[in-house]
Amino acid sequence: MADETVLAARELYRFYRAGEEETLALRGVSLRVRRGETLAVVGPSGSGKSTLLACLAGLDEPSGGEVRVDGVRISHRPETERSRLRARHIGVLLQSRNLLPHVSVRDNVRLAQRAVRGRAAVSARELLGQVGLAERARALPRQLSGGELARAGLAVALANSPGLLLADEPTGELDGETEQVVLGLLREHAARGCAVLVVTHSAAAVRVADRVIGLADGRTVAAAAERQEERDATR
Repeated sequence: MADETVLAARELYRFYRAGEEETLALRGVSLRVRRGETLAVVGPSGSGKSTLLACLAGLDEPSGGEVRVDGVRISHRPETERSRLRARHIGVLLQSRNLLPHVSVRDNVRLAQRAVRGRAAVSARELLGQVGLAERARALPRQLSGGELARAGLAVALANSPGLLLADEPTGELDGETEQVVLGLLREHAARGCAVLVVTHSAAAVRVADRVIGLADGRTVAAAAERQEERDATR
């Protein structure tokens, strides 16, 4: 049976230094996401979730370990190479949204598609129709409601039909009804074969995920528990 793994992260570490003080944001995090699977990453603020997503997306470099997407190593490369691989393989939906403020929704999608020449399998019009924004294609981001902004950001993230979608709190500022719409869209794309990883505090997002992992102090919860058991065993 062919390996259906889209995202593979192995032993990710991320250290930050401020003078002589060192912060360990990630401590040996490993995970995999398969094609068509939705994985939710949960944990308290400061546990390393956003740092993890940035490393998985190639927006930040891990201090140790590696990230592979569709078998291609994206970590420990120059930024220009990471940007090219990200545009081709990964859709990223950030809390701050991924829309240029002075460009229409339609042109935001088109600009994202231009990053990968010849790749657009779906037109901007069709993609906006999929997220229910066909009639808002000419609107500027400031003219959209919170729910519309979330769906427009998702359209941009999906502009190049990525094999992997990474979303950081995609429903964090939405009401319950709009949250269900956005989560439904994420599940639809997973059903089409996209691997989806969602960093979230939302119980609704956790319920629609196929798997859930927790982070605590930069470690996966299971790994943290194993290390505690090892320490207890040596006492």
